[in-house]
Amino acid sequence: MSSKRLGIAFIGAGFSARFHVRALTGVRNADLVAVYSRTEAHAKELASFAESLGVGKPKVYTDIHEMLRDPNVNAVWILAPNNVRVPIVKAIAEEASQGKGNLVGVACEKPLARNVAEAKEMIRLVEKAGLIHGYLENQVFMPSVVRGKEILWKYGAKYAGRPYLARAAEEHGGPHSSWFWKPTVSGGGVLLDMMCHSLEASRYLLIDPEKGKDSIKPRKVYAEVASLKWTTDRYREELKKKFNVDYSVEPAEDYATAIVVYEDDEGNVIMSETHTSWCFIGAGLRLTFEVLGPEYSLWINTLQPELFTFFSRNVKIPPTEEFVEKQNADQGLMPTIPDEAVTYGYQAEDRHMVDCFIKGIKPREDWYDGLLIVQLMMACYMSAEKGMKIDFSPEAIENYIPPVAKGKWNPRSPLV
Repeated sequence: MSSKRLGIAFIGAGFSARFHVRALTGVRNADLVAVYSRTEAHAKELASFAESLGVGKPKVYTDIHEMLRDPNVNAVWILAPNNVRVPIVKAIAEEASQGKGNLVGVACEKPLARNVAEAKEMIRLVEKAGLIHGYLENQVFMPSVVRGKEILWKYGAKYAGRPYLARAAEEHGGPHSSWFWKPTVSGGGVLLDMMCHSLEASRYLLIDPEKGKDSIKPRKVYAEVASLKWTTDRYREELKKKFNVDYSVEPAEDYATAIVVYEDDEGNVIMSETHTSWCFIGAGLRLTFEVLGPEYSLWINTLQPELFTFFSRNVKIPPTEEFVEKQNADQGLMPTIPDEAVTYGYQAEDRHMVDCFIKGIKPREDWYDGLLIVQLMMACYMSAEKGMKIDFSPEAIENYIPPVAKGKWNPRSPLV
């Protein structure tokens, strides 16, 4: 790019888009110049929020092609639901290939796609159009995760040997929007929604920073999925009332666990354990990470922050998410995240993407990382479907669609 400022357009104006707007307050050399949404009111609301935070005066669009031709748009953040990702990338590639607009890069929110075929098609389209691509996996940009990895590898691995086990978990009480709850639309349940985070975070922690990502390779996968809460009578009815979703007809998993066995470049066995849940009720969203090595360990828990607030039963405040994402209570001792966009890695992630797009270089998380995570998730679904540990074989999952994504998953399958 000749310009030293990046004009960013958001495709999507929902929950994650607000995190990215907040993140941009700490990002230099970038402005939010456009917001696209099929719902104009949502786009206007997000644009107003962005302007109030001083990160730009974005123009609102309801025509994606018109937005992509805007000469002020240099990069696009895809923040729309999973089921529209491929059509969006087709539109981006079409406009870029025809030389309309000034696009140089595209960043896509996790998960990259609903299945391997979609992920590969997105990569094919964006690379044919000559665009740089970045994968928005915020957890590998979390300051605690980045700093923790740096210390472990600088001292622990140097003096005692590489880490051999990483654990990562993301848990909360369930998504905000109805499309997440519809597996034939979203592509799955909590495994697809959240294990993408945990799989990549644990992999990131296990990779030797001096050797790169190819130094560890997945060999075996074992996983289990279940519906522990949301298919019970009471909560099934709650979903119907709140989201018009019927889990008696089309259920999805609300819990998933997986073990991935990796082999490093020296033939060592290393492992990751990941857990995700839509049925965790605590103060709010909980992210946890652990790393074990021969003479050292690391642990992170976002519900153990530096700030706690306490409200007695005499303080009655309306329901809020002021203290922590997916907040479940408004009284008692509450963990409080001072700036979630910083703590969860959105700000560092967006800063990195902006810097790479301006310089015209590949981000450290790109769509090939997203593709690998989709492949691992499909292997997890296949393992759960078969009820056994399986080899990690990209060929075997090339065209695999999980039963849950077809609307054919049996919530009682863990008992079979």
